[in-house]
Amino acid sequence: MTQPIDLIALDLDGTLLAADESVSAVNRAAITRALKSGIRVVLVTGRGADTPIRVSRELGLNLPVICCHGALTKDFSANKVLNHVPVPLEYAKPMLEFAERTGVHVAVYAEEMFWRVTGSHVYMQDMTGPGWREVPSLLEALKFGAPTFIRFLGTPAVTAMQREFGDLPLAYLTETWNDFIECVVLSRDANKKNALARLCADFQIPSEHVLAIGDSRNDVPMLQWSGIGVAMANALPEVRQAIHYVTGSNESDGVAQAIERFCFAAEKKSA
Repeated sequence: MTQPIDLIALDLDGTLLAADESVSAVNRAAITRALKSGIRVVLVTGRGADTPIRVSRELGLNLPVICCHGALTKDFSANKVLNHVPVPLEYAKPMLEFAERTGVHVAVYAEEMFWRVTGSHVYMQDMTGPGWREVPSLLEALKFGAPTFIRFLGTPAVTAMQREFGDLPLAYLTETWNDFIECVVLSRDANKKNALARLCADFQIPSEHVLAIGDSRNDVPMLQWSGIGVAMANALPEVRQAIHYVTGSNESDGVAQAIERFCFAAEKKSA
């Protein structure tokens, strides 16, 4: 007999969000039903804080958001950072100095916003949005302390970073979209699994009572830690193979399908 679900952890991109970054009406209804039945719902994403906070508010969620690949947990209702696991300055500073010296493309997430060098290449449309700040030198981002994470953008930057800094005791997350590649550099202690486990401990929810849904490599440890981990149909083959359960795609309400199956299927049988 499966354990009852007390908390649902949802990745955003490729999971809850469709390609146009919307949340479908079917997924919204499933989340609302879960909330009304007393199940907590938390967003766990690689994104910076702004998008998960916006989506949480739209969905009526009242839990903190876990963002930045698990490096930052924020109680947005109280505007309070609950946990921050940054890249140590002893590693971050040489990386940014190297990028400045060689001209490779880098972005830094610090003080809950992205920083990029003025006039640098725009790889994605959102890089000109309000969540980004242009500065003459990325070292300006370090005046607030250690950054949350660093993004090396494009093949030359990723190759140079791996050559110069690949042996440092840090976490490296490589992502590829079509012909674009980037590598996110984090503290080794910063990941979705650790952040979710910490949040669940605060609410005294054991892992057996957690349903987690995701699609990316950085979701796998979180999905394996949870009592029920579910991979999206659109996940990479290696992700689907690592996880016992697979649901529909992010374009076919896969989140709602998983919530229905693992939170409410017993109600149907007893009806």
